[in-house]
Amino acid sequence: MRLKGKRAIVTGAASGFGAGIARKFATEGAKVMVADLNGVQAEKIADEIGGIAQRVDVSRSDSVKEMANAANLVWGGVDIVVNNAGITHLPKPMEEVDEDEFDRVFAVNAKSVYLTARAFVPAMKACKAGTILNVASTAGLSPRPNLNWYNASKGWMITATKAMAVELAPYGVRVNAICPVAGDTPLLASFMGEDTPEMREKFLSTIPIGRFSTPEDMGNAACFLCSDEASMVTGVAMEVDGGRCI
Repeated sequence: MRLKGKRAIVTGAASGFGAGIARKFATEGAKVMVADLNGVQAEKIADEIGGIAQRVDVSRSDSVKEMANAANLVWGGVDIVVNNAGITHLPKPMEEVDEDEFDRVFAVNAKSVYLTARAFVPAMKACKAGTILNVASTAGLSPRPNLNWYNASKGWMITATKAMAVELAPYGVRVNAICPVAGDTPLLASFMGEDTPEMREKFLSTIPIGRFSTPEDMGNAACFLCSDEASMVTGVAMEVDGGRCI
């Protein structure tokens, strides 16, 4: 019960890593808002863990404000914000990614962090407490070819995490990131371009531990960083990658 009584929002929590984080948080005693663009699936996860669901487009200011208002209405505030929602463009040479794809990747992966900061940081500063966790990627530390603008968006997130951490530390607010390697989630096929045994074997050959990240791996790492056990930890980009970045 390391998160007992904590009020947490996890974006992109209807599937994949976000669902794993939401499940772990609930197991550890947190009240969890499952926030996702897929409202139906968010309801299913929320029902499973005894949380609440919220449909949100994290790239839109009005939608993020609605999410914050919903949490304040039910809980009166938020202790933990996990920016997990993310997308990628398909693998291709950098100059072949069209402008709409580029804009969407940065709107979901980068602008969302800015929007949730605007929505939640003022109250956290006023309370002198709070935790923000950004789900980045090994792609932001050790980029893969042909995922150039996705790599860049996750590198942006890592730098934003460190900048947020140093600015918010005097207010008692901690900001960290986790950097998973590819996992067997809905985004895997997009990273690989095609989901075949050969492509999976190629990806796995770059991970010394020899397996993909799992939602449970992310949940465990996120739980530690968002718990009081990590009260002296801020501004880190924790690699949860089976040695991929070594």
